[in-house]
Amino acid sequence: MRLWTRLPRAEDAVELLDGPTPLADLSRCLIDVARLNALFGGRFLTMVHVKRLAAALPAGRPLTILDVGTGGGDVPRALVRWARRASRSIRVIGLDLDAATLGVARGFARGYPEIAFVQGDARDLPLATAAVDIAISSLMLHHLTPTAAARHLAEMDRVARRGFVMNDLARSRAGYSLVWLVTRLCPVNYMSRHDGPVSVTRAYVPDELRGLCDAAGLHDVRIAHYRPLLRHCAIQNKVLAGG
Repeated sequence: MRLWTRLPRAEDAVELLDGPTPLADLSRCLIDVARLNALFGGRFLTMVHVKRLAAALPAGRPLTILDVGTGGGDVPRALVRWARRASRSIRVIGLDLDAATLGVARGFARGYPEIAFVQGDARDLPLATAAVDIAISSLMLHHLTPTAAARHLAEMDRVARRGFVMNDLARSRAGYSLVWLVTRLCPVNYMSRHDGPVSVTRAYVPDELRGLCDAAGLHDVRIAHYRPLLRHCAIQNKVLAGG
């Protein structure tokens, strides 16, 4: 294996998290995802870009955020903790396609009345146009085919008044090796040990992400690549874009 050659995208690879699984294993896997998301700085990046988008919004009314593919809801909880520290009113909708995952997320979110969970498809969001201030997704894009991924980005654009933040893994051989090593050295669930490296092989690279934005008709989206964190983000700021 040559580290300087591009890792082919394994579009047909299957993650255990995408299929039926015992509830206890699902819960442990979602906890692992949240921990690894924090470890690799993914949650931090999402928070940084959300705060920048939110800075220009009026502080006198609730900030509304949609988290698409919320999983265990770790990002919504982090958003609420930030808003509480900032004395800012916030409402977060955590959306996921899987009912069992939503059940686990609701359990994790006890004590967070600012969060509501709904079941829905990332490709056809069950919200009205401009229904929320900001839409986000984290560690979800790689689960989608290129056609579905472009549709997801277009849907986030549709429902968000201020803009959106898409944060996902960036595919690379070095990233695959690091995630493989971490999921072997750290005490994680067997699902996480399998899904972690597979997630990297399913992820997009920055130029592919640009192509997805173009396919969605979103030519004003900024792509930020964070190579040391194995991540890239697509950020749309409708104020700067004149939207």
